[in-house]
Amino acid sequence: MRGMIVDERYGVVISKIISPRTSNTFPSMAASSSSYSSASNPILCASFNQDNSYFAIGTKDGIRIFDSSTGRLHYERVIGAFVIVEMLFSYNLLAIVGAGEQASLSPRRLCLFNTNTGIPLRELTFLTSILAVCVNRKRLIVVLQGQTFIYDINSLIILDTIDTVPNLKGLCAFSPCLDGCFLALPASTTNGSVLVYNVMDLHSHCEIDAHRSPLTAMVFSSNGMYIATASEQGTIIRVHSVSDATKSYSFRRGTYPSTIYSLSFGPSTGLPDILLATSSSGSVHAFFLGYAIDQRSRRSNTLLGSIIPNSVSDALDPAHHHVLHNAVQPGVKSYVVIRNVDKVADTSASESPACRATVSIITHNGYFLEYFLNINHRNESSWTLDREFNLLTAISENGSTSS
Repeated sequence: MRGMIVDERYGVVISKIISPRTSNTFPSMAASSSSYSSASNPILCASFNQDNSYFAIGTKDGIRIFDSSTGRLHYERVIGAFVIVEMLFSYNLLAIVGAGEQASLSPRRLCLFNTNTGIPLRELTFLTSILAVCVNRKRLIVVLQGQTFIYDINSLIILDTIDTVPNLKGLCAFSPCLDGCFLALPASTTNGSVLVYNVMDLHSHCEIDAHRSPLTAMVFSSNGMYIATASEQGTIIRVHSVSDATKSYSFRRGTYPSTIYSLSFGPSTGLPDILLATSSSGSVHAFFLGYAIDQRSRRSNTLLGSIIPNSVSDALDPAHHHVLHNAVQPGVKSYVVIRNVDKVADTSASESPACRATVSIITHNGYFLEYFLNINHRNESSWTLDREFNLLTAISENGSTSS
């Protein structure tokens, strides 16, 4: 166990790490990055469904879908390589796109697939490769390099087409809730501007100047209230209010540039929001928005608070930033979500709530890790590794595969 210290190089709180309760056969995540090659990253894509109850991976061999709570493999189909696998709430309906390694799995073809029957429901073919797909109960979003298409999910009638700047990585963010159903796309290739589009009313909602450098990651909060963004520099993560396009928070991830692989808000449960980030450094960063509000309020009454703008002082204040170092092998792409956040009973008189977040991480070299992040009323935190397993060696419930 390591005690909690402040690392002045990064200006962050490094939380103590508690050893795991359970552990399966698992290689050291602290091994030299030179020991990994592209062949060691067999996962081509990873995604959770809208309520994070299931997650899916696409590999060079096919599709695998797991129960998030138990880690059990619920569905497997071995038919070839897939670069996009998206679920519509349960895993019965999938939106899938092949990697092009097999003639029948073109990267230009989107297939809506029923896992119960094993039969494709509909297919949509495009002129160029599909780079991203988003779904909810009303809309289907298809992102290409220079265009984004909005469909009615039930009829597959095309509702709108958005001409975009070249979006080579298919970067986008989608809010699954219908009350604040927004789509975010890069608005520039030279800076970090974000176009926010209302996909229910089919109009541009706002444009946010989030960063000076081009975007590399973004995500909406589950209720569509906030959007978090990171640029190619990867040092600052900013959170804007979607309703009025104003900046709410600026968080410093670190001093040195790093590629942000994923961002994730916790579910909206009445507790203050938690924002997570994974990066090429191999660390997981947690930002506690509720504590940031408390600190900003106190700081505004000080001499320093009257001189330094909130957006600057937020970035410099380490009090609401908690880091788990070496959670993932550096350089290995990872995808993180906060599955749930629970309030923890606390007898103190503090107004800051104590909570425990369940943090799930998928690494593209084939592993699933789940941590408990505990934050008490004094904003002290600890990370507990609860479970870890190999996604590629898991056996399905019935011991069989589909083909």
